[in-house]
Amino acid sequence: MMVSINDPIPSFSLPSSSGKDISPKNLKGTSYILYFYPKDSTPGCTIEANNFTNSYDEFKKCNTLIFGVSKDSIKSHLNFINKQKIAFELISDIECNLCKKLDIWKEKSLFGKNYMGIERSTFLIDSSGIIRKIWRNVKISGHVDQVLLEAKNLFQLNKNESCRN
Repeated sequence: MMVSINDPIPSFSLPSSSGKDISPKNLKGTSYILYFYPKDSTPGCTIEANNFTNSYDEFKKCNTLIFGVSKDSIKSHLNFINKQKIAFELISDIECNLCKKLDIWKEKSLFGKNYMGIERSTFLIDSSGIIRKIWRNVKISGHVDQVLLEAKNLFQLNKNESCRN
C-alpha cells in the first residue's frame, strides 16, 4: 500500500553512517527529510548529495534534519561522505524494507535491461512523524530548492502553532 501525505511514516530502524540506528521513534520532536537515491558515488547521486550539503545550513535554520537513504553499505556510505564532504548522515537500507514500505522499490530499465532499483524520491516528515510532502521520481535540477521551501513553510507553520499555544 502506498503512503500518502498526512500518513505517519512507517516504522523502521536502520543503521546510519554515524554508527547509530535511525528510527521515527528516536526522531520524534524533530522534522526531517528522507531522500532516497539509487547508489553512492554515481554522477546524479553525487550532485543531489552535494546540493543537499550546500543547503544544509538553511535546513538547520528551520530545524530540519537531512538523511540520505540507499541500499549501499555503511562502508560505502562512509567513503561517499568522506570523498564528497557530505554534511549529513546516510542510512543503509540494504534489504530495501523501508523502500518497499514507501513504494519506491521499482522495476527500472537501462540499455534494454530490466532490474529492480530505488526510484529517486524525497519525503518531508514533521516533528510528530507525519509525512507532510512527497516527491516521487525526482529530477535533480531544482529539487533541493523545492524541498527547502517546503521545510521552511513547515517550520513557519510549527512556529506559528507554538505561538498560539
